[in-house]
Amino acid sequence: MAPRLQLEKAAWRWAETVRPEEVSQEHIETAYRIWLEPCIRGVCRRNCKGNPNCLVGIGEHIWLGEIDENSFHNIDDPNCERRKKNSFVGLTNLGATCYVNTFLQVWFLNLELRQALYLCPSTCSDYMMGDGIQEEKDYEPQTICEHLQYLFALLQNSNRRYIDPSGFVKALGLDTGQQQDAQEFSKLFMSLLEDTLSKQKNPDVRNIVQQQFCGEYAYVTVCNQCGRESKLLSKFYELELNIQGHKQLTDCISEFLKEEKLEGDNRYFCENCQSKQNATRKIRLLSLPCTLNLQLMRFVFDRQTGHKKKLNTYIGFSEILDMEPYVEHKEPSKSQTRKPKCGKGTHCSRNAYMLVYRLQTQEKTTTTVQVPAFLQELVDRDNCKFEEWCIEMAEMRKQSVDKGKAKHEEVKELYQRLPAGAEPYEFVSLEWLQKWLDESTPTKPIDNHACLCSHDKLHPDKISIMKRISEYAADIFYSRYGGGPRLTVKALCKECVVERCRVLRLKSQLNEDYKTVNNLLKATVKGDGFWVGKSSLRSWRQLALEQLDEQDGDVDQSNGKMNGNTLNKDESKEERKEEEEELNFNEDILCPHGELCISENERRLVSKEAWSKLQQYFPKAPEFPSYRECCSQCKILEREGEENEALHKMIANEQKTSLPNLFQDKNRPCLSNWPEETDVLYIVSQFFVEEWRKFVRKPTRCSPVSSVGNSALLCPHGGLMFTFASMTKEDSKLIALIWPSEWQMIQKLFVVDHVIKITRSEVGDGDPSETQYISEPKLCPECREGLLCQQQRDLREYTQATIYVHKVVDNKKVMKDSAPELNVSSSETEEDKEEAKPDGEKDPDFNQSNGGTKRQKITHQNYIAYQKQVIRRSMRHRKVRGEKALLVSANQTLKELKIQIMHAFSVAPFDQNLSIDGKILSDDCATLGTLGVIPESVILLKADEPIADYAAMDDVMQVCMPEEGFKGTGLLGH
Repeated sequence: MAPRLQLEKAAWRWAETVRPEEVSQEHIETAYRIWLEPCIRGVCRRNCKGNPNCLVGIGEHIWLGEIDENSFHNIDDPNCERRKKNSFVGLTNLGATCYVNTFLQVWFLNLELRQALYLCPSTCSDYMMGDGIQEEKDYEPQTICEHLQYLFALLQNSNRRYIDPSGFVKALGLDTGQQQDAQEFSKLFMSLLEDTLSKQKNPDVRNIVQQQFCGEYAYVTVCNQCGRESKLLSKFYELELNIQGHKQLTDCISEFLKEEKLEGDNRYFCENCQSKQNATRKIRLLSLPCTLNLQLMRFVFDRQTGHKKKLNTYIGFSEILDMEPYVEHKEPSKSQTRKPKCGKGTHCSRNAYMLVYRLQTQEKTTTTVQVPAFLQELVDRDNCKFEEWCIEMAEMRKQSVDKGKAKHEEVKELYQRLPAGAEPYEFVSLEWLQKWLDESTPTKPIDNHACLCSHDKLHPDKISIMKRISEYAADIFYSRYGGGPRLTVKALCKECVVERCRVLRLKSQLNEDYKTVNNLLKATVKGDGFWVGKSSLRSWRQLALEQLDEQDGDVDQSNGKMNGNTLNKDESKEERKEEEEELNFNEDILCPHGELCISENERRLVSKEAWSKLQQYFPKAPEFPSYRECCSQCKILEREGEENEALHKMIANEQKTSLPNLFQDKNRPCLSNWPEETDVLYIVSQFFVEEWRKFVRKPTRCSPVSSVGNSALLCPHGGLMFTFASMTKEDSKLIALIWPSEWQMIQKLFVVDHVIKITRSEVGDGDPSETQYISEPKLCPECREGLLCQQQRDLREYTQATIYVHKVVDNKKVMKDSAPELNVSSSETEEDKEEAKPDGEKDPDFNQSNGGTKRQKITHQNYIAYQKQVIRRSMRHRKVRGEKALLVSANQTLKELKIQIMHAFSVAPFDQNLSIDGKILSDDCATLGTLGVIPESVILLKADEPIADYAAMDDVMQVCMPEEGFKGTGLLGH
């Protein structure tokens, strides 16, 4: 089959020789490619998009032949969620709760602990009604013991393959997304459980934790001089074993129990000798618990970083651990001198951090545990819900299979009848046919509206996305699925074909007309002519081609605008709006009033012959004969504009001459160094001075400044908003000081709404320390306090503000602000030295208004906004090498900021040590506002590095353990 472009040319080749009025039905069917042969399945491997008769490769292959009924649904077999016979029940990992699930399974398999928990009294009786539990009310455990009871009962008798421990995790207040230290969790939970059970009356329940997990050892110290032995007895719930430098578990235990020599400064004070003596000290195991927890100390403390590091050392251990040689008996035996035996089933792991062993005994132990009746009823109720869910899923699977089989039969029947051949035919969207053959989506009604032309018929250009099918198949489709409109042979649009024929003929003669117009433009115009825009003349051929393409229905081209840019889907709304505002042919010499513009530099006179050629392609273009007068309104406005410019220049020159020092910012008074020649200084807003200087520099582009507008410096009560001290420091950028002589001139040139002045008066013998400065009007303390509070609130309640993160390398500190030029790389360009603006942030310093816009009145609200800009400008931080700018909000948490820093610096959150102004930022849940992070802040980032001392050891993986641990959880509530 020929490519699509060749099909396009073949379908319209006749238009080059046929006039529009000669188009026949045969020409129309040729344009719609009905003459193409249908493709044969097995010969054509993919669908021919340019051929409306090709019905191969539209999704039919999955339906033709035998189909596995499992392909008709996406529902897994609910029986896969059912617990298998003689198997254990699993626990769902809620994110990072694998350490919780591990211990829950270990404690569940401890039958004695499970039996004791079942004996604990429960509040489940509150949910009982008659002979059973209220159906409409779900059981919610109230205590940790009740949570364990319910979980253990489900693990024991549930029909599910796994259960959800979220209730238990939520009761403890654990963060499901944060990995915690499993050993610490074990210790804290055992302590919490022991404390909870200690209140029980039943001794079998009250003492179960100590009976199962508590052992005893002694710290034994022996004096080398007299041989006196002292013991300090201690209970333990786990043995913490050092694995560094060891390969076997037995070696770790031996090191834990080995003797330690006390010599030199570390000598032992012997009570028998009454002096310090050399001695030996060791741990002596006295008794082991029924369940022995051995914690492998994989985390070592790094003094350099103050965090923990994980050791990935391989440790070998056996399934049966012989502890006989390590335990001290009351009449010594030979077993204490022999080495321990390694049992069968030896394992090796580099990740195991805790090993749990059960005591083997000859005594008769508990083999089964009976679930209490009230718990069993809860389990039965959950099992009933599970069975109902299984039935529902099975029914849904069956319904999907039935629908799939019916669809299979429908496709096999209709697909063979789709080709139209010589019989009556209709057009249907290819997209709809593909969705009809798509088993994953339900079939919707047929929608052919997107394929219609402006005459509500089938658009010739849309034929590539349509398929011609038999009328028989179309009748079945519309009867079963509905939709429309139906596109029969009468839907072929003659108007569109005729128009296309006309356009193609114009396209073929465009190049010849272009040469003709160029030759006509070279000749001198004699007699009358027509005005044409120079810009239009430069691009008229491109405009004509685009306009023809638009008329030709080519949706990929622009709509005949001046620059001819195409409109892509990815263009922004602003770009589309600008495109729509561009001018058509000869509209570039239109004035705002729709008449001929007054500027002769933008237009050119062309002959009648040239204009006649151009008008064939642009019949709707504005026409301006050479005798046409320019716009009279524009002439009047031009004269007025010239007069206004002259007036503005005169005003600016007069004001500049009257206030030369204020304009050049020379010889300005200063409050911190009061000038001796005067006792009075006047105040205006710096905003007024900057606006006035802007006008004087460019009087033709800016509007004159008519008033001072000192009300912006006053509160609503008429009081001054600044103290004398603040005007000498942080508020000095908001005001401008005026000499008395300048003030007299300002009163003549501008309208002054309020007079603000500072008067100096000496008290006593003229001591400068006793000089008083009085403002008129006086300070308003309440409004001044409100302004300060508002400023602080603005710093704490910000959105999309910029902060900087500086990564400290090799403990190098950031350069001081006193020498910022030392922090900028000499290789950076001037643009790079400017502050990098994150996407979406506007520069608050760029507040210049366009010359043509109306000058805003200086109001109190405007001044507050201007005041915020000055505050931000005074805080502006100069970005240095090693820093990156981030966009943040005040309500953003520190944890979210660490994620941003991770993407910017490739440093994991747990390796980040952040500080601001010497203050460590460690609370991940706190917001940036509460931590004192304000716009333009600089946060120091120190990344943890691996320990050099462990380079020769087994693979060392750096892990920064959370300093908070289980702070704030229910494990510390007791």
